[in-house]
Amino acid sequence: MIIDYLGGEHPADVEADVCIVGGGAAGIAIARSFLGTRFNVCLIESGGLAGEDRNQALYEGSSAGDVEFNPSMSRMRVFGGSCNLWGGGCIPLGKQDLERREWVPHSGWPIGYADLEPFYLRAREYCQIGALDFTDGSFAESPFRSTLPFDQEKLVNQFFARSPILFGDAYRTELEHADNVTVLLHGNLLELKASADGRHVREAHIGALNGARGVVRARHYVLACGGIENARLLLLSNSVVPEGLGNRHDVVGRYFMDHPSGKLGTLTAKGNHRITRPYERRHIKGAPPAFPEIALSPQFQRKHRVLNGRVHPFGVEGPLPRGIRALRELKTALRNPVQNESALLEARLSEALRNAPAGHVITAPDNLGLTALKLGLGIGDLARACVHRLTDRPTVANSHVDLVGYFEQAPNPDSRVTLGAEMDAFGQRKVEVDWRLTSLDRETYRSSARMFGEEIASAGEGHFELEPWLAHDDAAKPEVHGTAHHMGTTRMSDNPLTGVVDSRCKVHGMDNLHIAGSSVFPTGGWAFPTFTIVALSMRLADELRDLLTTCASTGLL
Repeated sequence: MIIDYLGGEHPADVEADVCIVGGGAAGIAIARSFLGTRFNVCLIESGGLAGEDRNQALYEGSSAGDVEFNPSMSRMRVFGGSCNLWGGGCIPLGKQDLERREWVPHSGWPIGYADLEPFYLRAREYCQIGALDFTDGSFAESPFRSTLPFDQEKLVNQFFARSPILFGDAYRTELEHADNVTVLLHGNLLELKASADGRHVREAHIGALNGARGVVRARHYVLACGGIENARLLLLSNSVVPEGLGNRHDVVGRYFMDHPSGKLGTLTAKGNHRITRPYERRHIKGAPPAFPEIALSPQFQRKHRVLNGRVHPFGVEGPLPRGIRALRELKTALRNPVQNESALLEARLSEALRNAPAGHVITAPDNLGLTALKLGLGIGDLARACVHRLTDRPTVANSHVDLVGYFEQAPNPDSRVTLGAEMDAFGQRKVEVDWRLTSLDRETYRSSARMFGEEIASAGEGHFELEPWLAHDDAAKPEVHGTAHHMGTTRMSDNPLTGVVDSRCKVHGMDNLHIAGSSVFPTGGWAFPTFTIVALSMRLADELRDLLTTCASTGLL
């Protein structure tokens, strides 16, 4: 059942066995795990079924770090979560990503690859990539096109799979018709109210922007609101424990990580397309939906004591032939210019999150007749483009290749999410993000950038030119930005002094509060986090079902 809190008719109070806050990839995965069971689930989602500016404004916040960070433009408040904007990338973490590395302070998960592997298997079905096999840090697929050959001690080709779905769209009907699941849209968690000793969540207080208020009482609670909001909600739940739930040791919000990304350099070769073609993410009929990425080998990381990372070669088009430009202008003119609020919001967020080189800017022409004339005069350009496609070359020749790096970030307790001074529409403190990089982050960029460029240039018979910011010493400001992979703020650790949740994702010192999502990651490798988020969520769902079943068998339910 789906109930819209802005619809006027909604229950003031809800009773459930499990209350999940957040209707993204993690929350939906956990809720689906209870379909057909005897246990009742309440899934609370702040957004609606489509993006809305007034809901998105609740994500606003400030930036305090050396690297600028905009909290409102790096996530989406809607049913299905920020994965409404994702590219579908799924890949498991590698064994080394989970292990303690002596050169990476605060590294090491309290669980290993063997603990995650059975849930990675199940996560394939949820992400609808079940036909693809995976291995340590990669999907086990033969490339459709031959990848570049590398020295395996330095670089490796790893494969990610592309999920074809948006979770909110794919599983909305199931949840809507489920007898034991209640989805509350436009319901915003205001506070998790704890018992007097702060060890037990008694109820979740929720509200809507129209003034509606309600309470959800459950046996177990799960925060599944992302790497920033999970920490914020714990800090805002402070009426009983002044420092916030799970924060007795001042760890909530610390160790904030993203996957820093930046241009590493420029590569030119006689055939630029021979370098870029194998790594394009364009699905080809008959090929598996898996795509290679060029990554640092575990051996290189250990030898040079650096973090994990990958690089992607982006072909940058040269001057557009007249006929090609005219065709693109015509296509732009024929697109529907009328877009609704959700589509416009998604477009703004997608542009803000773009981490690839910008292409040619094509606008709708003022005179369609003139454009049609240009198209006719450029018929030769179109014919050459068709030949290029038949010979597996780009429609427009690349002038050069931009190498863009995407890196693991070192866990850093001083990189953190806190509550700022400004208030949101509910009168609650907005988030402030102090995103900080360490000397290990900077050394990783410098050590790997030149090697990436030179190895790819050698394999592609080209020449590499390093970006100027990477040629300087540690004092140079890294020219990187985030990729909206927020991690670490409620990190997993067996020691409550260094983590917020234990190895089962239960908050230390509390008996019925759990956290799902990448906020529990102690480290993040370079891998897109969604596949591991889903695997951990399924693992947590099993834990919750076991706890509830045990209570039922002992007569406590």
